[in-house]
Amino acid sequence: MNTVISRTSKAIMGSLIVSAFLAGCAVGPDYVAPDIEMTSFHNAKTVADRQTTLPAPKLDSWWTGFDDPELVKLVQRALAQNLSIQASIARVAQSRAAAQAAGAQLLPTVDANASYSAEHQSVQSPLGTLASAFPNYSRNQKEYVAGATASWEIDLAGGLRRTHAAATDEEQAAEAAQLGTRVTVAADAADAYLQIRGLQAALAVTQDQVDTDAHLLELVKARKQAGAADAREVAQAEALLRQARATVPSLRVTLEAQLNRLDVLMGAQPGTYAVELGAHAGAIPEVPAIGRMDQPVDVLRRRPDIIAAERHLAASNEAIGAALSEYYPKISLAGALGFDSITGSGFLSAKSFQPVGTGALQWRLFDFGKVDAEVRNARGSYAEALAQYREAALKATEDVEDALMTLSQTEIRLQEIQQEVDSLMKARDLSEKAYRAGSITLTDVLDADRQLLDARNDLDATKADAARAAVRTFRSLGGGWDAPEQHVAQTN
Repeated sequence: MNTVISRTSKAIMGSLIVSAFLAGCAVGPDYVAPDIEMTSFHNAKTVADRQTTLPAPKLDSWWTGFDDPELVKLVQRALAQNLSIQASIARVAQSRAAAQAAGAQLLPTVDANASYSAEHQSVQSPLGTLASAFPNYSRNQKEYVAGATASWEIDLAGGLRRTHAAATDEEQAAEAAQLGTRVTVAADAADAYLQIRGLQAALAVTQDQVDTDAHLLELVKARKQAGAADAREVAQAEALLRQARATVPSLRVTLEAQLNRLDVLMGAQPGTYAVELGAHAGAIPEVPAIGRMDQPVDVLRRRPDIIAAERHLAASNEAIGAALSEYYPKISLAGALGFDSITGSGFLSAKSFQPVGTGALQWRLFDFGKVDAEVRNARGSYAEALAQYREAALKATEDVEDALMTLSQTEIRLQEIQQEVDSLMKARDLSEKAYRAGSITLTDVLDADRQLLDARNDLDATKADAARAAVRTFRSLGGGWDAPEQHVAQTN
């Protein structure tokens, strides 16, 4: 029996070796990442020349550069608890499993099986009628079967390998998409936080203005009692106070919306962290330096959305080879080593040993152009993916240019508004002194109040906008994840 097993095993192994040798090539185009030539960012110098008090942070943890512990805590909490990130991690696990399944198709499948059957045969059946004519015929029959079977599709044209490579590319695209979700969540959490700080500052300014207008109303009432003012001026002062108070509800509505947005980003029910943020109405963080401006090609290598688009392109290229492989024949091998006996006593004997080996050839000779259509479809998908990749690269550079311009111009505007506020504060103080002295009318004081309130609100909003523009810049540069060289190099 051992001799028979050895001979059969050698025959099967020989067939596998020959098949593996024949499967040494794969049809279809080999993937080459496309080159995209781009010039330097034309807005980079404007941002690089900014004067800042805070140094440039590391791009992978840019939120630490704002020197705001609360911001750092909230971003890290969002990265740890955000449900979109958890969903993207699950998608990576799915794509990884799909790639493993595609890789397993390249290897033989081995199954172990065993069975036992007992039958009380009918003497009226065709077989029972014949068998019952023999002496010592027994209607009770048993059968013992045990063994192992193996099957293998020989990847002659490389279609299975192309499919496995495409699945691996899609797995890498899912990983890049997961990183992109991380970048987005970090930026969105920081954006919500900065809007919260800006709205809290606006509420504080409004409350200061309410206090100032209330003081002015008391002053006007006192002048009316002294005969130096009339009822019209009292009504004007009351209207100004009401106007300042009327801005509070809309500010609180907007503030509540951003607090709820931040809670959802942190994977919590709205209202969970509102008290924590509301109890500490901190200042709007200063904007750090952006750091060295990368060339467009460096940004493209780092941005997860570009990495994902390039991996999708690679997968579509492999799909062309998988479609072309359908033009070629397919060979599959199958074998079985086992024992088959009607008695348990001689089950594992040489007489019961039953090896089986089969080979099959399948070749599509005529299919009414189905393979042709599949190849054209694959080539069309590749052309679409290539156009999408190039468009994604252009949009990425557009995103960077817009972010750089927004940051630089917002900071210029901030400087001008700060000087405007300083001037209006002086004008407001002088107006009240002049009104006390009777040199000007109340209308002049009210106008000075309105201008100052508008300018102070504009100042806080612009401070928040400048910080948000910096967040947008870091996001556009692909900041928010640690990019090791071996990962980035795949887009070369």
